[in-house]
Parts: sequence; C-alpha cells; structure tokens
Amino acid sequence: MKILTFVGKTPSDALKKAKMSPNYSQMLHIDTKEIQKKSLGRDALYEIVMGIEGDTEQTYQKNSSVTKDSRPLTQKSADVLYDISYAAKQISKIAEVKDPLYAYQEQNTQPMLEPKELKEIKSEIAKLGDKVKIIQNMFWEEKAPDLDSHIPSEFAEIYRLASQSGMNKEHLDAIMRMTLEHMPFKMRENSSTIKRYFQTILRKMVPVRIESLPSIGNKKVIMLVGPTGVGKTTSVAKLAARYSFLMQKKYKVGLIVLDTYRIGAVEQLMQYARMMKLAIETVVDPSDFASALDSLKYCDYILIDTMGSSPYDRNKIEKIYECLDGNDSKYNIDVVLVMPSSIKYEDLKATYENFSSLNVDTLMFTKLDETRGFGNIFSLAYEIKKPISYFSVGQEVPEDLVCATSDFLIECLLNGFNRSKA
Repeated sequence: MKILTFVGKTPSDALKKAKMSPNYSQMLHIDTKEIQKKSLGRDALYEIVMGIEGDTEQTYQKNSSVTKDSRPLTQKSADVLYDISYAAKQISKIAEVKDPLYAYQEQNTQPMLEPKELKEIKSEIAKLGDKVKIIQNMFWEEKAPDLDSHIPSEFAEIYRLASQSGMNKEHLDAIMRMTLEHMPFKMRENSSTIKRYFQTILRKMVPVRIESLPSIGNKKVIMLVGPTGVGKTTSVAKLAARYSFLMQKKYKVGLIVLDTYRIGAVEQLMQYARMMKLAIETVVDPSDFASALDSLKYCDYILIDTMGSSPYDRNKIEKIYECLDGNDSKYNIDVVLVMPSSIKYEDLKATYENFSSLNVDTLMFTKLDETRGFGNIFSLAYEIKKPISYFSVGQEVPEDLVCATSDFLIECLLNGFNRSKA
C-alpha cells in the first residue's frame, strides 16, 4: 500500500487537498493528527494520512508488510473485516479531534455556534462510516443471492436482516427485485434511506383488519381456533377484558367453551369469567352450540374458546366444523386462527392449510415476546392474503394484547421486538 500525506491548517483543509488528488476515490483514510500546535505567530498544522493500493517500500505501520498467499476466501474475508475494524477505530479517533475554536468554546460557558470546519469533518466521518458499514455487509454471506440481477452492495444489510428474520426466500427475492426496479437512484446514497424505503414497501404488503365495534342491534361473535398450547384461552380472556373494561364503552361480554377435552382450560376460563363477572356457557355436543349462542343474545360480544388440536388431527377440527355448520342462529361468526410467532414459515403455512376448512377470517399471533424473527408472520400474511387482527405480546391479561398494525410488525421484523412500540 502506498502512503500519502496531506497537510493543512485544519483537518478540513488537509482533507480538501486530499480530494484534489486524481486518485482520491481509491484512497483509504488511515489517520488524522495534529503535527504542529498553534502558538503566537504560528498556525496549527494537521496531517491526514491516506493509503492507496500499490507496490511500494514505504510503510506506515511497522508490521504492515504482508506476503501474498493462497488462503481460502473465508480467511481473506476475515482479514478484510479486521481491516474494517481498524478503520472504524480510526473514525472514532477522528471524531475526537477538536478544532481550536471548538476547544475554546468548551473552556467558556457562553454558547457558540459549531465551527464550519468541524461540521464538514463530521459530514465526511458520517459518509466514511456508512461506507465501512456497506463493506462489512458485503461479507455477511459468501454466496450471492439467487437473483436475476446482482444486488448492489448498499442493499446487502437490508437483504441480510430480512433473510435472517425468517422471511420466505421467494418472497424476499421478489420484493428485492421490486425495490431495485422502482427505488430512485438518489435514495441509494446511504443505508438508512434504503432501509426506510424497504420498510415502507413491506408495510404496504401486510394486510391487517382494523378493530370494529358492534353496531346497534347487532352483536359480534368471535371464535378462536388453533393448535394446542398457542394461548387461545388466555387470548379469549384478554379480549373479554378489553371489550368489558378498556373500550370507550363497557360492552356486555359472554363466553362459550367448546374445549371440554381439557378440564384445566375450562376451569381457567371459568375463573376469568368469575373475576370479570361474565356469563359463560359450555358446549359438549355440537347440537347444543346454537342454543348456547341464543342464551347469550343479550351480550354485545360473544367469545368462543375451542379445543386445541394438532393441525393434523382431522377429528377435532371436524368437531369445530360441525358446530359452525350446525349454527342455525342469525349470528355471523368471525373465525380467528391463533398461531404462535415462534415457529417457522413452513409450519405456519401448514397450520393454516389444515384449519382453512373452518373458513378462517383473520389471524392472531401470540408469543411475540418469545421470538426474534418475524419474517415468518409477514410471509404467511403476504402469501395467503388473510388480514391480521391482534398480536399477543406477553402473558399479562389484558395488557399484553394489541391491535395489529403493519407498522409494528415491520418494525419488529427489521429492528427486533420492542414492547414500548406495541
């Protein structure tokens, strides 16, 4: 590597001289230091050290000479990342350089405007830092994505985040093609802009159902179905508390239990009903379902808890279908499929396909606080085009239930779960 130095009265002056070099675009910033203190009758001098690839005997570090070898690509990639780490440390040092005017400002209590030279150097540091981030993400995976067109290096970070979130690869590649095709080149200047653009696209692809209230003279009947252990009974209790106490109006809520296979689940829901002073009915035979609905006709909301079953247990799913099919009341039943967010996309899709015979209306996802990947939820909603109605973000009743929004899901997908943003 050839070492070049540029001297100026300020770091900004030295950097401007470096930019005048015809090889500036190929240079790597190594160090910035003050080589002459400012004193009476003498200006301060700053030196910027730049490196450019090439054969030369001049070295800046004592042990910088490296012989060529035939190391594997993974080892070479590791060396590049080590160099990037060193560059990042140099950026931190540059950020600590203080202009004389800025030093004077710190010594006086009177506020002063930030010097123009310092603003310029901070701007250059930000740009350099973004370039280092781009280079780091270029090495996150040695194999290039399976796309017809090459993904530019500045998109590597967003591709990595979405891929690691559990999003289906076909969906991710299709969305990435769309992004590359439609995103204005002006917006590709830094990774933050790219991330915001990609986030906006994903938000528009998540179908959600806005919570609606029962109209005068009508009631809402909601049935929760899904596999065992996903939290249906707790979700019913959360919805009951929400409709009874947390809305602008305190609605009358009634409960129906179809889960007579699990005595513990029935007792748990009955305990919730006693605490909230709600009416509750149990149904053993599908033929009793319509009469149970009729006995709660004075309620604004009727919530139905069903028996949990394996997605592959056709008999239990058929029992639920018999209740729905035998419903000769005038009430429409909104079927909500409850699934855990902690299983992979393929399992979510298989679960939906096996419960789809119940004519699922909306989706509810539980245990968002127990997973780090949310691309599986996005891919399922994107694939089956069914809206999401609620998210369960913990065990607390009723606090840990939130109405679904595309903003919250995509925020979790790209930046991780944050309860405060629910």
